[in-house]
Amino acid sequence: MRALTEDALLLCDHGGQVHLDARQSWVTIGHRRVLVATDPEGCSISGCPNTNFALGLKPCTTTLRVTHGYSSFVRIDGHPVCLDTVTGLTDGTPPGTVKYTVKNPGQTLVGSET
Repeated sequence: MRALTEDALLLCDHGGQVHLDARQSWVTIGHRRVLVATDPEGCSISGCPNTNFALGLKPCTTTLRVTHGYSSFVRIDGHPVCLDTVTGLTDGTPPGTVKYTVKNPGQTLVGSET
């Protein structure tokens, strides 16, 4: 598992890109801020092609709570570090089924076996 940086690529199930904003600047990897809980939550999503309004489909525009992927061991300023296993739901349709996941952690230097 790798720690996520602000350069991580997270996508919704439809391929829309999550726009991340790291809240802490104390710890970096390769001069890029490490993401901590709740950085991936409430982020905007652009480019989701799930836009057939005639069928009642709503594109993913915002990430919801992370359901899995915060470190249970490593913390920064009391906040768990985000790992490349981060996943959660979006506000897209059908409700409660569309996830966002990590496609690239944004770095390859820091990780763990587990």
